[in-house]
Formats: sequence, C-alpha cells, structure tokens
Amino acid sequence: MTTRLYFDDAYLTRWTTRVKDRLEREDGVYVVLEESAFYPHGGGQPNDTGRIGDIPVLDVISEGDEVLHKVERIPEELEVGCEIDWDRRFDHMQQHSGQHLLSAVCREHGAMTLSFHLGSDSCTIDVDRTDLPAELLAAIEREANRHIYLNHRITGYFVTEEEASRLPLVKPPKVVDRVRIVEMEGVEYNGCGGTHVSGTGAIGMIKLLKTEKQKGHVRIFFKCGYRALSEFQEQQQVLGAVTARLKTGRDGIMERLDKWEDEQKGLQSELDARKEAMDEVTVGQLLAKQEGGRIAHIFADKPLKELQNLAQKLIAQCDAGVLLATEAEHKVVLAHSGRLPLSCSAFFKEHLASYGGKGGGSDKLAQAGFSSWPEALAFYEFAEQALL
Repeated sequence: MTTRLYFDDAYLTRWTTRVKDRLEREDGVYVVLEESAFYPHGGGQPNDTGRIGDIPVLDVISEGDEVLHKVERIPEELEVGCEIDWDRRFDHMQQHSGQHLLSAVCREHGAMTLSFHLGSDSCTIDVDRTDLPAELLAAIEREANRHIYLNHRITGYFVTEEEASRLPLVKPPKVVDRVRIVEMEGVEYNGCGGTHVSGTGAIGMIKLLKTEKQKGHVRIFFKCGYRALSEFQEQQQVLGAVTARLKTGRDGIMERLDKWEDEQKGLQSELDARKEAMDEVTVGQLLAKQEGGRIAHIFADKPLKELQNLAQKLIAQCDAGVLLATEAEHKVVLAHSGRLPLSCSAFFKEHLASYGGKGGGSDKLAQAGFSSWPEALAFYEFAEQALL
C-alpha cells in the first residue's frame, strides 16, 4: 500500500522514498513508490506532475491501495528523490478549495452542486437550478469572496463511518471504511480526497465568468487565485487597448460604441441602397440580353447570395430561364418563374456528380458549388446547351 503523503501535508513538495515496484504496460512504464505526495487524478481534480529523480512524471493514477506513476523511463536506483510541480499543485489547490467554498455559498441560495470539473483554463460546477439571474450570481460571488477575506481554516482528516454519520456532511460519503473529511471551519464539512489550501485566504479570489444552460441545469464557469488574477490582467489589457482606440475613458466606452453602431447602421443603409440601385441596373442589362427564353451570364467576383438575389429579381420580371455563375466562388445558380417544365433541383441532382459539383434547392431555384472554376464552367456550359 502506498503511503499517500498529500493527505497529511498538501504543501509537501520534496521527499525521498524507495521504489517498490516497476510495471510495463501497453501505454507506457509505471513505478510504485513506498511513499508518494503525487496526487492521482480523481474527484474532478487532475493529477500532479513533477520528477522522480531526474525522470519526468507524466501521469499519476490510483489503483486500489497503490499510486502508480507513469514515467518516461524506469529509474535505475531503488532510493529516489521526488519533487512536485508546485505551481501546478498550488493552482489545483486554489481551484478545488474555491469550488468547495463556491458550492457552499450556492447551497445557501438553493443551488446544490451536481458536478465539478477542474479544467486547464477555467473550472465549472453544474447546479440544480434552471436559471441563475445576474443579481443572484453577483450576490454569490460577493459572499464567496467575503469568506475568503475571513480566512477560515481548512483541514483534512480521517474519521470512521460512525463518526462521519454525526457530522453535517454535504452529502453521504461513498466510502464506508476510512472517510476523509475536508473541513472549512464555520462553512462546511465535505467528504473529499483532494488537496486543499490551509485557509480560505489562500484561495485569493473567486471570479464568476459566465453561465450556460446544461441539460436542464446551470453550469457556472469560474476561476480562483492566480487564474482569476490573470483573467483580470488580460481583461485590463483589452480594456486599455479599446479605450486607446476609441480615445475615451472606461466610462465613455458604451457611449462611443452606441455612436459607432448608429454610424455603421447608417453606412449599411446607404450601402444597401446603392447596391439595390446597382442590382436594378444589372437586372435591366440582363433582361435586355435574354435570347430564346434564356438569360445566361458569368460574373467575375459576385458571391453566391448576390447571384441568388439577382436570379430572384430576374424571374420576378420575366418567364425566361436564368443561369448565372461566379468565377470567384465556383458557383452556379439555375432558376425560373415556375412556368418552365423543369425542376432545377432534379436537373442538378442528375448531372452535378459528373462535373464534381454538389448542391441542391427547389424546383424553381437551385445552386451548386465546385472545387475549381474549370469544373463550374464546364457544368455552366453544359446546362446552357441542355436547358436554355
């Protein structure tokens, strides 16, 4: 049985121990130590990394009473010095302790935590609420950070099943032998095998980022400690860049953005009007070109949406079949007003594959795309001869 040193001291980063077993598996090699402070992933918390001797620890897993350490190679020595990646460990301690505190505050507001995920960037808890209004989220965040400032002591210890039954645990423990309790003084008792900071003050801060609906519940995204500080610093950099570009202070940003939005709407309206006028000119020119009940034209750079709009305008003013293509996007559009004995989509379905095209539509209008312009042009010329 591996002695798990992190239960007694989550701040232990260096120790010396002996290698008691070596394992070779399909996914790599593992060693078992007599004593280990490396935390194996589980309970929503990722594993520790570090070094055994000069060998990097890649993964840590728990199997029964043993802790297995996946390493790049098997150490030759029986007695080895070990070292935890402290930055990673302390980050996980801040996030996990922060989650306990956040979940405790959420419970006070009728939101029981259903699950917890400690990700590499942010953390999440899912709570059994269908919604969390912004005012309630702000109140939860303030209350959680108030408990951080009070610096409640956090301790971990083992009790028997009988002793655990007398504690006001958040939920019944999964184990029935030695139950590990993480006590946040004055806040909660929680059955947990993870690593935690020694007091709520070391969580630093808790910042709620956003919420999402998740299978009838609410998922809260948050960051604690140094992660929250980094988030604030990054947001400040963005805010500074925005205020510099807009030549205003923070309080003037929304006013400037509202003004910019109004200007953009005005410009877009003017652009739409000019485009509409140009389309009318183009429609007139194409109508004048119709020959033998057909209108066919190739554009150099019009996007598909504009081809479709032009086709709609043309068939609204004539009974001719309309075939348009755009060289820039390798697209072809076929349309008619409904008075021709032709299904555009059926024609495309029958012939597109022969030219490497894909597309579809309705009886009156269909569109197709090709991987190259020569393929699109070949289909265009075929359709012009076959139909129009």
